[in-house]
Amino acid sequence: MERAKGRKVVKDKEVGDGDLCWWLVHKGIAASFLCIAVFALLVRVAISLHPYSGAGNPPKYGDFEAQRHWMEITLNLPVKEWYCNSTTNDISYWGLDYPPLTAYQSYFHGLFLRFFHPESVSLFTSRGHESYLGKLLMRWTVLSSDALVFFPAVFYFVLAYHSGRPNGHKTHIAWHIAMILLSPCLMLIDHGHFQYNCISLGLTVGAVAAVLSNKELVACFLFSLALNHKQMTAYFAPAFFSHLLGKSLRHQNPVLEVLKLGLVVLGTFALVWWPYLHSMEAFSRVLSRLAPFERGIYEDYVANFWCTTSVLVKWKRIFTIQSLKLLSLGATVSTCLPSMVQQIWAPSNQGFLYGLLNSAFSFYMFSFQVHEKSILLPLLPASLLALEEPFLLKWITLYALFSMFPLLCRDKLVLPYIAASALFVLIYYVPSGRQDAKETRSFNSFVTTCLVSCSVVLHIVYLTMHPPHRYPFLFDAMIMLLCFSQFMLLAFYTNAKQWMLMKHSVLLDKEKKHH
Repeated sequence: MERAKGRKVVKDKEVGDGDLCWWLVHKGIAASFLCIAVFALLVRVAISLHPYSGAGNPPKYGDFEAQRHWMEITLNLPVKEWYCNSTTNDISYWGLDYPPLTAYQSYFHGLFLRFFHPESVSLFTSRGHESYLGKLLMRWTVLSSDALVFFPAVFYFVLAYHSGRPNGHKTHIAWHIAMILLSPCLMLIDHGHFQYNCISLGLTVGAVAAVLSNKELVACFLFSLALNHKQMTAYFAPAFFSHLLGKSLRHQNPVLEVLKLGLVVLGTFALVWWPYLHSMEAFSRVLSRLAPFERGIYEDYVANFWCTTSVLVKWKRIFTIQSLKLLSLGATVSTCLPSMVQQIWAPSNQGFLYGLLNSAFSFYMFSFQVHEKSILLPLLPASLLALEEPFLLKWITLYALFSMFPLLCRDKLVLPYIAASALFVLIYYVPSGRQDAKETRSFNSFVTTCLVSCSVVLHIVYLTMHPPHRYPFLFDAMIMLLCFSQFMLLAFYTNAKQWMLMKHSVLLDKEKKHH
C-alpha cells in the first residue's frame, strides 16, 4: 500500500509513515525486538555475575577500578580539575583519558552510586573499593547504559534498514536483531571485563540509522557525541566523512550542505568541550590525555600489523615514537583511502556500511596504540551487515573472541566466554540453509575446518599447558598470529566487495539508460 503523503526515503525506496506503522505491526518486529532485548539483558546479567578486570588485584586493580575512580574524581572535584594532575587527583592512578562526554557520564553514574552507597565513591578512601553493593551498583550502571542507549539505537537501525526491504522475512529480521544485541564480544567486555562501549557504539549505531534514513544532520550530531565519548570511535570517521561528503556533492548547493554538516559537528563539539574552551592551556591538557603516545605503538599481544610483525621487525627499537606516529598515520590513511574514494565517487547505503567496516579495519590494523578490545569497532558494522555477509560476521566474531581470549582468561571469564560463544553459534544457525549456501561460495570448507581445528587446539593448549620458560608469551603470540591472518583476509575481502558495489551501480545506470 502506498500513500501519497508523508513518505520518507529509506535505502532508495519510498515508504510512507503510515506504511511503516503497518509494516511494524504486520511483521511483528516490535514484539520480536522486545523479546530478544529482554533475553539479551538477561544474558548480560548472567555474565555480570562473574569476575571483572582487576578483581582483588591491588595496587591498581583494573578497568573496573578505573571506571569507579573516574566517578570518584568527577563527583568530588570541580569540572576544570578533572584532567589536572594535583594532590587530589593523581593522574598516574587511572587518570581520565577519554573525552569529556565520558567524564560527564562518570559524574551522573557517580551520583547514582553516591545516593545508594556513598562509601564507594568517596574521595581517597574509596580506592580499590570492592564491596558487594558497590559492585552491584557498578554493574547496574553498565546494564542501564545498554538499555537506554545501545538497545534503542539498534531498534532505530532495524527500522531504517529493514523498512526499505518490505519483502524481508520476519525470521531473518529477528535473526539480524539477535546477531546485533547478542554479540558475545561486546557483552563479555562491557558486562564481564567492565567497560561502557555500549554508549559510544550505541551512538554510532544511531548515527548509522540516521544516515540510512537520510537525516544527515542528526547523524552528524550523534556521531559527534560518539567521538566525544570514546576517541576510538574515530575508527568510523573516514566512512562518515566520505559518505556524507559524497552525498553533499550531489546536491544543488553542495557548499551549503557541507557547511550545515560542519556547523552541527562544531556546535556539538563546542557544547561538550565548553568547560575547557576558556583557555588554550585547559584545552591542550585534556587533548594530551586522549593520545597515549608514551605507551608505544602497541601494548600487549594485539592481533594488528605492528604487534604481529614485531616478531620479525623490532619497531620500538628501530624507530622513535615520532617516526612510528608518522608511519602508523601514513599506513592508516593509505589503507582506508580506497574505501573513502569509493564513497565520495558513488555514495550508497550499502557501500557506507562496507565503508564503516573497512575504515575500522584500517585503524585496527595500522593505527597507534591499539588495544585488543578495539576489535569491537570492526565487529559493529560486520553485525549490521549480517544479512548480506553472514559468513563474514561468523568468522570475524569467532576470531575476535579468540583474539581477546588471553585477556578474558586473566579476568577469569572462561566460563562466560564459552557460554557466550556457544550461544552465538547456536543462534547463528537458526535460519537453516541461508548461511550454508553463502559459506560454500565464500570459503573452502576444508580450509575453514582446519582453521577452526587449530583454534580449538590453541584454546586447549592455552588452558592446560604452561609455555616454555624462555618464551612465556609463546601461546599469546600464536593466537595473535592466527587472528591477524584472518583479519587481514577479511579486510581484503570487504575492500574488494565495496568496490564491486560501484561496478554493480554502473551496470544498473546503463540498464536504466537503455530502458
